[in-house]
This record gives sequence, C-alpha cells and structure tokens, in this order.
Amino acid sequence: MKNSLDSAALDAALENVHRAGMPGLFAEVRDGDRVWRGAAGVADVDTGRPVTADMRHRVGSITKTFTAAAVLQQVESGRIGLDTPIGRYLPHLVPGERGDAITVRMLINHTSGLAEYLPYAYPSLKAYPDLAHTGPQSLDDHRFTRFDPLELIGMGVGAPAVGAPGGTPGVYSNTNYLLLVQLLEQATGTTAERYITRNVIEHAGLRDTEFPSGPHVDGPHSQLYEAWFGMIDPPRDYSVFDMSWVGPSASLISTVSDLNGFYGMLLAGKIVSPWSLEQMQRTVPVISQELKTIDYGLGLHLVEAPGQDAFWGHGGTVWGGGALAMTRADGGRQMAVAVNMQRWNGLDSSGRPQPHPVDDALARLYQLAMYG
Repeated sequence: MKNSLDSAALDAALENVHRAGMPGLFAEVRDGDRVWRGAAGVADVDTGRPVTADMRHRVGSITKTFTAAAVLQQVESGRIGLDTPIGRYLPHLVPGERGDAITVRMLINHTSGLAEYLPYAYPSLKAYPDLAHTGPQSLDDHRFTRFDPLELIGMGVGAPAVGAPGGTPGVYSNTNYLLLVQLLEQATGTTAERYITRNVIEHAGLRDTEFPSGPHVDGPHSQLYEAWFGMIDPPRDYSVFDMSWVGPSASLISTVSDLNGFYGMLLAGKIVSPWSLEQMQRTVPVISQELKTIDYGLGLHLVEAPGQDAFWGHGGTVWGGGALAMTRADGGRQMAVAVNMQRWNGLDSSGRPQPHPVDDALARLYQLAMYG
C-alpha cells in the first residue's frame, strides 16, 4: 500500500543506519493522523545512554526556513521589498554596485554570489572545498568564541564573489542569511531571535524549539560527534559549542516532532500568506555545501523522485549533528530525522569523500519514511 506507515520496517531501517556506523539517530514520520516515532543507538558513546525520539537537537540550517518565513512576513507587511536591492537597506554592509544588484530574494535563495564566510572564520578550513587540505583544529580553537555577526558578514562580502548577482546555479552561503538577520532586525526594531520566536516559533505552537542562550543544549539531548572526514578518530563530541558562528541562520534547537509540526503549518499556509508560500516554492538550481545541485526556493528545498509526490523541507548540519525534515506538498506525509554524527566519510586519494555504508542506509530510511 502506497504511503503506508510500516512501523516494523521503519524501526528496522533506523536500526540499519545505526549498524552502518551512526552512533545514534531518531525520527518521526506522520501519515495523516498516524504517527510513528523511533530511535536507535546511543546518545553517549562513553556511557551507552540511549537516544530517544523526544530528544532536543541542534538542527542547523533547517533554521533558514524559519528565518525566511520571518522575512516574508515583513514583506507582507510592506516593511521589506522582496525584489528591492539589499544596498537600499544595508548600504554599510553590501556597498556599491553589488548592493545595488543583489536583491532580498537573491539572499534568500542563495543567488547573490556572496561567498561563504566559514573558511575565513575557521582558518583550518581555508582550503574548502579542497577537503584534503582542511583540518578540524579550528573547531577546538573556536568552541567558545563569541563571533561578531558583522565581522562574519564582512568576511563573506570581502571574499571573491562565487557568482554574479541573480546568476544560476546559485551557491549556498551562510553570508546571505546573516545579512537577512540584519535586515530583519532593522525592519522589526528587535533582535531576529526575538522576532522569529514570537512570530514563527510561538505562532506555530512549537514547545521544544528555541534559539540557544549559551553553548549548551538545555533538556534531554544527544552528544554530537564530529569526524571531519576521518581526520578526527574517534569522532569528538561538539555538543557544547557557542553557536554565534552561524547565529539565527543555523542555530535552532528543536525536536523531530516540532519540525514536522512547523513544516505542516507552513505548507498549510498558517505561517505566511499563500502568496508568500508560492514565492518560497519558486526554485532555482543551487550548489549545496556538499557540492550537489539542489532545487532551492526561499528557505525551502524541493525533493522530487521519479513517479513520486514532491516534498518540501530543509536539511541542516552543525559540528557533530544533523537533521532533515521533509513534508509532502499536500501536507499528508511528513518525515523528520536527526543524527548525532557528521562527516563520517573518509577521503579517497583524490580528496573526495568516499562512499560509506551510512549513506546508503540513510537513503533507504528517507525513501521509506517519505514514500512508504
């Protein structure tokens, strides 16, 4: 039966990801009124403490959907123009011709041409995307660094452009979303965290979703193990980390249940207007940080498999953790999965990530969770 909620099959698929090498993962799948939740593996490799499906988790760039929705609410109110040049709002941050050419829309869908600031903020990542010549040392150096968002923006704006404004494929860049945070704060007169909390998170009725107030994850959570392509062996726990390196572009803490609740409400038109949702679902090709070309809208990623229904959502990674949340276009089927290790692939002799059993096991889990 198409889109059946086979609990035994989902439990087995989850367990297979753990057996393939993932320390721990947990998930929730919704199909109409039916809900399955599952967990496999450990939250702490030292103590053997198990993961549970209700754990709170750093969800990385899934935050971008929340930020994009907040900006679109301000577009609806007339305070922000979606196709207005960013230089009209933030001339001190994106000056000159680029400020005149890059629109708010281009920031949200990653077609601004602005470079990613992370390789400049983390010196040991300077060679990215040449992974073989990167290293994880900066992650330890900056575990408790309090980054200034304006300095991070300056690094991205000052770096060589990765494309022409509006050109495709776009290139995924956190610089875009830190600029949107500044724009949101200018338009609302409050912090982006406060505005998004009040008008997106609380509006959606999410009880376990929040921006971090410090380097710790409050409440029941997993440790987060970073392998950095085999260069950290055994993988190191980075669950305690100052998240100012991404701020409201990728710092949210949430649960798999809250993520499904949020995307369900968003696609039902209960967070932004139907017009805004239509804008969010206009996609362009964008090169992701994994160097894959994806269909990206305004804070939403489209997944279409041959002969299957379209799904909308977002993925996210932080140091050691990751999550993926996808909802079918009609809202009838949803999936949210959280994992507690990142960059598990080793590198081959040419410096490219090698296939790993976790990749195939996760792909099978996603397939089963979305399509039954």
